Formats: sequence, C-alpha cells, structure tokens
Amino acid sequence: MSTAFIFPGQGSQFVGMGRELAETFTEARDVFDQIDESLGQNLKQLMFEGPEGELNLTENTQPALMAVSMAVIAVLKEQGGIHVSDTCQFVAGHSLGEYSALTAAGTFELADTARLLKLRGQSMQKAVPVGEGSMAAVLGLDFADVLAIAREAAQDDVCQAANDNSVGQVVVSGTKAAVERAVALASEKGAKRAVILPVSAPFHCTLMAPAAQKMASALADTTIRPPSVPVVSNVTAQGVTDPSEIRTLLVDQITGMVRWRESVIWMKEQGVTEMVEIGAGKVLSGLVRRIEKDVACESVGTPEQIEALITKLKG
Repeated sequence: MSTAFIFPGQGSQFVGMGRELAETFTEARDVFDQIDESLGQNLKQLMFEGPEGELNLTENTQPALMAVSMAVIAVLKEQGGIHVSDTCQFVAGHSLGEYSALTAAGTFELADTARLLKLRGQSMQKAVPVGEGSMAAVLGLDFADVLAIAREAAQDDVCQAANDNSVGQVVVSGTKAAVERAVALASEKGAKRAVILPVSAPFHCTLMAPAAQKMASALADTTIRPPSVPVVSNVTAQGVTDPSEIRTLLVDQITGMVRWRESVIWMKEQGVTEMVEIGAGKVLSGLVRRIEKDVACESVGTPEQIEALITKLKG
C-alpha cells in the first residue's frame, strides 16, 4: 500500500472544529497554543466557539484549518510514532491546504505557516472590493466545456476556471457580471447545476494579483526547507521538492487554478493506492472517490479516527 496525506482547503471549516482534539491530546493543545501565540490572537476560541461569521472570514479560516490539520499530524507523530517521511509517498493540499501539506513535510515552521496564511487571507480579501468579484460552481459539465464557457462569459471582464475539483465539478472565478454570465451559459449548455458560491472574494483568478505580490514578498523573507516527501503542487499537479520552485509556485497559486482532479490522477499514476484526508471535514475524500474510485480514502480529524489510523498503520 502506498499512501498520500491530503489536506483540506476553505469550505471545510465549522464551529467546534479542533475542540475534541484539544480536550483529548496535549499535542493538539500545544499546536493551537503555538499558533495563537504566533498570531497574537485567540484563534482556538474562535474555532471552538465561533461566531461562525468571524470564523468564515478568510483571514481566520485559513490558519484555523491549517491548525486542525497540524494538530492531527502532531498527535499521529507523538501518540503513534507516525511520521510523514516514513508513511507517505506524497502530500498534497487544496489551495491553503498546500501550506498544511508543506508544514507537515517540514518545509515551513508552524508559526511561519500561521503568519503566512493570516496574511494570505487578508491579502486575498483586500485584493478586490467586496461585491465586485464572484465565484460559481458548475456541476455536470466536462472541464473543457467549462473553460469554453468561462472564455465566452469573460468578454471584457475576468472569468476563469479557478478549481478543477473533480469530474463534473469545476469552479469559475472573476468579476461579478462575468461569473453571472457564466452561470447562465452553463445552464443553457446543460449543466446539472450552476450556482453562485457564498464566498467573500474571487479566489484563484487574475484579480488576485495584488495578493500574489504581497505573498511573494512574505515568502521571500520566509525560510523554506526541502520537504521530507514531494508535495504535489496545485499549479503543476506534480510533485515538487526544490525550495525555490515551491516559493514560486505558492505565489503562482494565488492567481492560478487549483488542479485538484489532475493532482489526484497524477498521484495514482505514481502508485498511490490510499489517500488520507488530515484535518477538518471530509470534502477532499468525497472528491477523491469521484476522481479515482479504486483509490481508498478516509478522513482523519477526530480522536477516534486518529486512533483507528494509528492501529491500521502500525498493523
């Protein structure tokens, strides 16, 4: 069996996430405390208790989801002796989850990741005035069809494929008017569903260029070590280990498309037979099952799921 750990992105958050981990494991509490200290913020209280609206602010969602993933990694290491370098052939993450994957593989220090994701969230939110950008999910059409729809809808505005999530699930991003045109076109062309998403900014399109510039500066000042196992880049859908390439790709990721479907296919082609979603929710597990039905997949984010994974991996 060849394993990849995968790490969730925005949309997997919920009020109460991480609380049971903190109540059960000192390692999880230590991770949450380190992140709170690095941010100068009581993020764990926001994760555990809400309010939901504040947790859903991008600048909070991004470090919070990373915190839960890294708490699980810490518990697996300390309670089960499970190390990413010994267990995984690859790690990968969806959008902000790529930072979690890199941290799990030793590329970033935990405190650096928390600060980078806080800045990433703030910069992405500020890149486009509220109400001027939008995103929409298109279900039931091929990726090539959605690309054509985005091009037609753009006209003099911006409309791009932002997330190629799975077969028949593509998200488009851009200016509000262009995305609304894309939704109408997708419905005309036979989409099962095309719906505007409740997001605060148009992520993963060229409108995010101001955020990319801020992240380029922040990443230039951050120590980036070679990961202990290759990290599958959202931008290239292939494994990467070179720190300078990782830095460049993380900047490109801000305006580029998340190639999740291709990433899962590529990992399977490299021999991966099992993917373990580390952290909050089970969004990625569902996507993997739609992309590659013969790849085993499970979600690990609760004490019971952690203990079951330790038992399984330790045989």
